[in-house]
Amino acid sequence: MKKVFSFIIIALLALALTACAGANNETEEKEGKDGNKKLVVGATAVPHAEVLEAAKPLLKEKGIDLEVKVFQDYILPNVTLRDKELDANYFQTPGYLELQMEENKDYDFVSVGEIHKEPIGIYSKKYKSLKDLPNGAKIIMSDSFSDHGRILPIFEREGLIKLKEGIGANARVEDIVENPKNLDFSTLIEAKLLASSFESGEGDAVVINTNYALEGGIDIGKYGIAFEGSDVVPANLIVVRSEDKDREEIKTLVEVLKSEEIQNFLKDEYQGAVLPGE
Repeated sequence: MKKVFSFIIIALLALALTACAGANNETEEKEGKDGNKKLVVGATAVPHAEVLEAAKPLLKEKGIDLEVKVFQDYILPNVTLRDKELDANYFQTPGYLELQMEENKDYDFVSVGEIHKEPIGIYSKKYKSLKDLPNGAKIIMSDSFSDHGRILPIFEREGLIKLKEGIGANARVEDIVENPKNLDFSTLIEAKLLASSFESGEGDAVVINTNYALEGGIDIGKYGIAFEGSDVVPANLIVVRSEDKDREEIKTLVEVLKSEEIQNFLKDEYQGAVLPGE
């Protein structure tokens, strides 16, 4: 009987120790090992993750340990935010966020800050300007329709196409009403594959999101033949679950990313390829 009693006591102690360890681990996950608050932010590699890395020391001074999780696509950062594996993400524009929330009704997200802008660029190894594109030129674009309302107005501005009047940022390929050179806009691929498509020489021109152009090592000054006007470029956002929008750590993150130190980092590091958000 004593042996049974002793076994029960030992088992109960083991459970208690396990519970304490679990509680300590959970506290460490939320606060960090040095007692600081901890934030986990998902981002695409360039420039978002690089910007967050530059912000780490500034956040640490304010009592926040930042962990950056890097993603290679535009889908998983929102999935993991929804699943509470992230406190915030940093990669998307208002148009993309709106489209994703329309398509995924369980995304209860909100933007808490506009950090920087990335003009979408049109790149070519064959031609020096959009006007040099030949009849039937093949244009390769992102398969994200939220980008098309940014891309097609560039071609319209250069006089290559005409869009339905007033369509603006909602433009789609089917909204082209005049296309005298019969430019072919039918090749749509994942945004993360655009840089490799360009490097392999596919198409006459490839429209690439700036983050993927930078990540792919493309010489923007040499191969960029047209860009969005800085006055119409949408900002890249810090996005959180709606329930977290008033968290002090989130407010501090946005404050630091909008600080003079980080905005100067954007200007110096990317030489005009990435612009301050405001």
